[in-house]
Amino acid sequence: MEPLLVAQGLAKRFGTLEAVRGVSLALCPGEILAFLGKNGAGKTTTVKMLSGLLLPDGGSVRLLGQDPFRNPGALRHLGAVLEGNRNTYWRLTPLENLVYFGVARGLRLFQARRRAMVLLEEYGLLEKAHTEVRHLSRGMQQKLALLQALVHDPEVLLLDEPTLGLDVETALRVQEKVRALAQGGKAILLTTHQMEVAEALAHRIAIIHRGRIVLEGTKGEILARFAGNHYVLELETPPPQEVLSRLRALGVEGEGPFLYRGDGEGLWRVLEALKPLPLKRVARAEADLLEVFLKVVEHA
Repeated sequence: MEPLLVAQGLAKRFGTLEAVRGVSLALCPGEILAFLGKNGAGKTTTVKMLSGLLLPDGGSVRLLGQDPFRNPGALRHLGAVLEGNRNTYWRLTPLENLVYFGVARGLRLFQARRRAMVLLEEYGLLEKAHTEVRHLSRGMQQKLALLQALVHDPEVLLLDEPTLGLDVETALRVQEKVRALAQGGKAILLTTHQMEVAEALAHRIAIIHRGRIVLEGTKGEILARFAGNHYVLELETPPPQEVLSRLRALGVEGEGPFLYRGDGEGLWRVLEALKPLPLKRVARAEADLLEVFLKVVEHA
């Protein structure tokens, strides 16, 4: 599948600071790439280069095969939510915001208005269509920022912290919308400090540290790589003391669920020691994305 957005060898320097050093990324249709890093790692600078807001010192960006710095019209294929609800004009209404941005991105006035009404209804903001944005709740403002990026129906979306500061229910709804957009064929770059959001949504992960990509791959591959040969065991009932003693001799930890830090061959010995106690669950222990992120950044 051909990528919709390709960045190769992006570099950016501010004085003596190398903010971004040789970053390469690709986004395919239907894919969510979680772009992760600590504050100051180079995420925002990279996203600004991808969105045409910052000219790179080196490297290239191709948006549907076009160079957005030589052909600004290519940016009509891209929608961005940068710094959350600051994407919108607070003294305009949601309808006015969407019509304004739709026309600015090439839609005719009647097209922009029709598209705005459809989006406002779909995202539950139709009742607030004529209320100034400054009077909306944080969740509504965040959703409107997303609609502003969607109004011209771009193929590529850059979403910076789309759920930051939202209550749990609203955040989950926004996550559902983002997932649905990817299922509809959008290519999405997601930056967030909320690892649980990245883990829930992303197909691929890229971690940037000190201006360089230090880890990239599919979510499944990365989590499996860091899980190691650890197994979780749960029993239907607590084991007798003699069984617990045998488990301890084999290196089994915990009081239930139990953790065995060994290979598959050793696991069979653990299972033999448990006979004939009824098992509830035996599974390979899984790493979570926060654990992976902290390990990678620590050793980078």
